[in-house]
Amino acid sequence: MAKHYDLGITGENLAIDYLLKKGYKIIEKNYRFQKAEVDIIIQKENVLVCIEVKTRSSDYFGDPQDFIDDKKIKLLVKVMNYYVVSKNLDVEVRFDIIAIIKNNIKTEIEHIEDAFLYF
Repeated sequence: MAKHYDLGITGENLAIDYLLKKGYKIIEKNYRFQKAEVDIIIQKENVLVCIEVKTRSSDYFGDPQDFIDDKKIKLLVKVMNYYVVSKNLDVEVRFDIIAIIKNNIKTEIEHIEDAFLYF
């Protein structure tokens, strides 16, 4: 497999470990709807959280979260809307980003809550 794919899988696993330690309940991993995917769906109390994990080996070209564009945001909103409606859930939905820089020297994890608005 490609090196960047392996880095992405490693990042998602780091994010899951981080979220579990923070008391979140993992509901779904790699949830797909049509051509879109949500990396992680978590829940804490009555808040359903869509987590987009971005992992990079350095911040030379920018912070990991800078690589989430408007198109990706629209896809995430579409997936989460489908998820909530199809499961008939009455919850608040939040969109977070977990930005990870992972290389041989360091591992940095930043959890950005309410990373973007969806209306």
